[in-house]
Amino acid sequence: MASSPLISRTQKDLRGQIADWRGSGDRISFVPTMGALHEGHLTLVRLARERAERVVVSIFVNPTQFAPNEDLDAYPRTEKSDISQLAAEGVDLVYIPDPDSMYDVHHATTVKVGGVAKGLETDHRPTFFDGVCLVVTKLFNRVQPDIAIFGEKDYQQLATIRRLVEDLDMPIQIIGAPIARDEYGLALSSRNQYFDQEGLAIARRLNKIMFACAREMEGGRNVDRASENAAKALLNAGFSNIDYVQTRSKNSLTVLEGGVLNAPSRLLIAAHCKGVRLIDNCAVNANN
Repeated sequence: MASSPLISRTQKDLRGQIADWRGSGDRISFVPTMGALHEGHLTLVRLARERAERVVVSIFVNPTQFAPNEDLDAYPRTEKSDISQLAAEGVDLVYIPDPDSMYDVHHATTVKVGGVAKGLETDHRPTFFDGVCLVVTKLFNRVQPDIAIFGEKDYQQLATIRRLVEDLDMPIQIIGAPIARDEYGLALSSRNQYFDQEGLAIARRLNKIMFACAREMEGGRNVDRASENAAKALLNAGFSNIDYVQTRSKNSLTVLEGGVLNAPSRLLIAAHCKGVRLIDNCAVNANN
């Protein structure tokens, strides 16, 4: 039976334990989460375990990345279950900060990343990455990890965190974990639990349409035309509206000029199904 992880709720406790591990020469992997853990999160934890002697997971529903019309209050909070799952994975420490300790009444600092953080998600959620980069910076300062694991499902977020770390000279290796999917190919997400059976059946069409679109592009179809066709296919499949279906360069997420696939790229999709917003993405390889 796996031992229970240490639970830290204050910076003092967290920093004390981190200092002890550092004194023993242990490397530290970190997985930041908002809780409501599922198999997708656990794949990140397993990757973290492979990369360092100690694994720290944070659970914090970050208010600064939710817009006023988004589901902050409704976001699932399942702390007891989360800790049980993390114990089974051999996590060493779970950091659960009090919201007031993250943002006190005098908090006045923001963190803004340009480049990869512009467009796509921010066309629809303008303050999202500002909130993500702020909380990640604070968590990195508190945990001081050697390695941090982020999922490729949130691909633009992963690219943004990489840019943040490089630009601010943070001595942290950022590792992207492959997207975890259910048996039908649907990317795992805490929000999937909101679906009824009809919604779930529609949602599971997203990855099929996405991969078919990627194969069309790799076969020579114009990127813009293939994206338009995929958006139409999603609407025909029952999605209510589409935020974006776009293919961007793999690392900088710049627009492909003229819809020409001439380098490794990424197809990114955000679409709404039965009141739930889904995102997904996949690699698109140029056949030069």
